[in-house]
Amino acid sequence: MSQSSAEAGPTPAPAPERKRVTLALQGGGAHGAFTWGVLDRLLEDKRLKIEGVSGTSAGAMNGAILVQGMMAGGRKAARKLLAEFWTRVADGGRHSIFRPSPFDRMFNGGTSLDHSPSFAFFDLMTRVLSPYQLNPGDINPLRDILDDLIDFEAMRAYSEVKLFVCATNVKTGKIRVFRGQELSPEVLLASACLPHLHRAVEVEGEAYWDGGFMGNPAMFPLIYQCAASDLMLVAVNPIRIDEVPTSARAILDRMNTISFNATMMREMRNIAFVTQLLQRHRLTGRSHLRQIFFHIVQAEKQMAALGVTSKFNIDLPFLQSLHKLGRDTAEAWLASNFDRLGTETTADLQTLFF
Repeated sequence: MSQSSAEAGPTPAPAPERKRVTLALQGGGAHGAFTWGVLDRLLEDKRLKIEGVSGTSAGAMNGAILVQGMMAGGRKAARKLLAEFWTRVADGGRHSIFRPSPFDRMFNGGTSLDHSPSFAFFDLMTRVLSPYQLNPGDINPLRDILDDLIDFEAMRAYSEVKLFVCATNVKTGKIRVFRGQELSPEVLLASACLPHLHRAVEVEGEAYWDGGFMGNPAMFPLIYQCAASDLMLVAVNPIRIDEVPTSARAILDRMNTISFNATMMREMRNIAFVTQLLQRHRLTGRSHLRQIFFHIVQAEKQMAALGVTSKFNIDLPFLQSLHKLGRDTAEAWLASNFDRLGTETTADLQTLFF
């Protein structure tokens, strides 16, 4: 062995190939802080490469902030920016009615707004008056936060991580998936526009509401416009619950959850059906079709235990508790399933969607 070879030392082992995934991020108001926690842990794992993100409502916000961070400074910057976004959301509503009252802190630990007189009055008013009457100035604190944190001009030219944002066309009832050059603050606000709280958001002359009505979120852009075969759904809306709801609030919450999950479940049934045909070699000659491995990161029981009013709770300790739940859930998922990425579906599609 030559002296130069001895001085060089052993050849370092090659870095393991990262596994490419795409992320589908559900909307769910303040429950999107759970997704913040999941993303925080996934970004920490350098074995993963995120190729694309499809998001609706809070999921779209999380996705846009993730992409902005990755564009500006990589994984660490994305994690930092996600934390800043959710802290800004909490700070922006510090004196709003979307905080637990002393009664909420006494009876439910401050997780929901069920015992808040001011929120109850606001909820009643939204059933009598439209946002065109309650909010004639169309004030939305999220607009300023998005303008401050996201460089939309740069994002429109960025392609390292693809971003797809879902919204519902008010007049046609069709889903619209915005991407690339179409991205703007209005697109994100449209994706999160709950019609009883905000006026319809106009984009390119069309009015849009929350994307959850028609895709929470849409999966097809991740399948047809990304190469990764592993699609990971970060779910904040429980698909299944243990008990039949009996209170008025619980019934309304379950109705909304079923409605917002409906299009996602239909899409997942189609994906599962095509996957089964591919596995049985029943679709030979269809070169544009490929095997998709589907995964779900969720804390179904814990999220199902949270009431509908908790989706409006932007109290920072509550958001931080959801973040921790998301991190812990992602940690457990990675420990159990990382080695199965690229080889098999880890979600029980038959039980969930058929």
